[in-house]
Amino acid sequence: MALAFIDWIIIILYILFSLGVGIYFSKRAGQSTEEYFLSGRTLPWWIVGTSMVATTFAADTPLAITEFVRGPGIWQNWFWWNLLLSGLLGALLFSRLWRRAEIITDNELLEIRYSGKPAAALRAFKAGYFAILYNFIVMGWVINAMASVAAVMLNIDRWTAVWICVIIALLYALLSGFWGVVVTDLVQFFIAMAGSIILAIIAVNAIGGMDLLLDKISTMSGSGVVHDTTLKFIPPVPDAGVTTSTFWESPFSKFLIFLTIMWWSHHGTDGGGYIIQRMSSAKNEKHALAATLWFNLAHYALRVWPWIVVALVSIVVFPIIPESHAELGSKAGYPLLMNKFLGPGLKGLLVVSFLAAFMSTIDTHLNWGASYMLNDVYKRFIKREADQQHYVLVSRIITVILMVGAAFVAINMQSISKAWEFIYAMGAGIGAVLILRWFWWRINAWTEISALLTSLIITIILEVIAWKQTIAAGLPYTLFDRAPILFDISIQVHHKLMIIVPVSVIVWVMVTFLTKPEPASTLHRFYQRVQPGGHWGPFAKHTTLQPVTKGFFFNWIAGIAMIYGLNFAIGNWLFGNNGNALLLFSISGIGFWWIWNNLISKLDS
Repeated sequence: MALAFIDWIIIILYILFSLGVGIYFSKRAGQSTEEYFLSGRTLPWWIVGTSMVATTFAADTPLAITEFVRGPGIWQNWFWWNLLLSGLLGALLFSRLWRRAEIITDNELLEIRYSGKPAAALRAFKAGYFAILYNFIVMGWVINAMASVAAVMLNIDRWTAVWICVIIALLYALLSGFWGVVVTDLVQFFIAMAGSIILAIIAVNAIGGMDLLLDKISTMSGSGVVHDTTLKFIPPVPDAGVTTSTFWESPFSKFLIFLTIMWWSHHGTDGGGYIIQRMSSAKNEKHALAATLWFNLAHYALRVWPWIVVALVSIVVFPIIPESHAELGSKAGYPLLMNKFLGPGLKGLLVVSFLAAFMSTIDTHLNWGASYMLNDVYKRFIKREADQQHYVLVSRIITVILMVGAAFVAINMQSISKAWEFIYAMGAGIGAVLILRWFWWRINAWTEISALLTSLIITIILEVIAWKQTIAAGLPYTLFDRAPILFDISIQVHHKLMIIVPVSVIVWVMVTFLTKPEPASTLHRFYQRVQPGGHWGPFAKHTTLQPVTKGFFFNWIAGIAMIYGLNFAIGNWLFGNNGNALLLFSISGIGFWWIWNNLISKLDS
């Protein structure tokens, strides 16, 4: 069904609003790179935290959740639910440290923590690696997802949809810098959340309610469309008699690896680039911590269940994706439901919610990627002395280049969830180094270089193997679409972690002890600047700030109880398990009480 006139009015009004915000902040954003990339370090926690939430909800997110639920089942969300464990590291440890560091980009820290040419080379490499390679993949899948929604809702081809989305986001990002990003993130968050909740309520009511939905899913079990694990929050433990190879191919083994390896081994264990950017923009340490805690609560607990519910409804309504949208795969279930159940006005609101989510993420990645290429490459190595207006102009030129590159990647990307898996594998071996560099003096630049290169090389080798096997089978190759086959086993993301992480850890530990530590003067200067606590020996003298490690473990456990408790309390309540829901709500409340009384209330403003 085509969009009505009122739908187009809603969409056009939102686009005009976003461009108006960009124009309003364009003069302020153009004053300096600190204004353009960090809003002058003046933002309160509720703006910073909501901006974090908004930017991690893109058009790809509900589509990827739909792929998960229509595929292995609800439990597959542990692929990202596990990251709460490191997200709480970011909130309870690193948010305060990044604010103390007073840097524009997290790569800038490398030449504060390390010294000499290795530090400079690492800074340039990581800037290019994340701003170009990582960013192109992330923005590619976000554009891909928005184009999928636009193609279904507007009945246009994906190429046209991609370039329409690109032009809208690019104009906005060029004008406003980080100021416009965070301000519109507030509006985009509420629009996107409202849209997803409205669609979930309408979809469930349209098929007779939640109880009937769950009954229909259960009766479809074993049909080839619904798996035995579709409704499981945690996959079942395999029977005792299964073979070792069968166990490691089971859903439970994947869940186990997510919880024991994935959360601490990836490249965002100390916050992650655009989250660190927001930590650095907060007005002080207390606001940085509160913002990051609010982000984790909203990201991992509050917003996922409307998407899961819609994905379950899509299984019942579209057990097989129509041939006209088969190229989009199972992720088409979400926009197909939008098309089927929403009338004039609501359909426009849902399109706007996707557009809002898309713009908040794309503009973040453009601004963040440009900050890397400007601050860590151009300003550091090419033109060190220039006025601020020159650097802002160069940032805008870089933004255009990044956008065009990402659009071409999007055209060649089919599976969103597979792209997610590639990203995590690509940085899987560096997580422990990113943690330890704050708390152990012996980590040096070569440690980080070796960890990053090992993960990258192994991941690319595995993708090349998949490419060759696909071509040899006479099939068309699409980025990240197929897993490589080794020893008759399809190497999925959790198998890749079992290869990449141990090899990477062995390599970086050996490299650390085979190379010299950083000079004492560098280590002393770094410790005095951020004073993190940990194992720093003689460098930890004359400290004036409270180490962030004090009371950390119990605060971390309380944070896990608070957020996982709330997440699964909501899930159990939706599924009618009221006793479990009440218990989990109580656990969540106890976790919040602990963190408030033992941490937040004691921090100075």
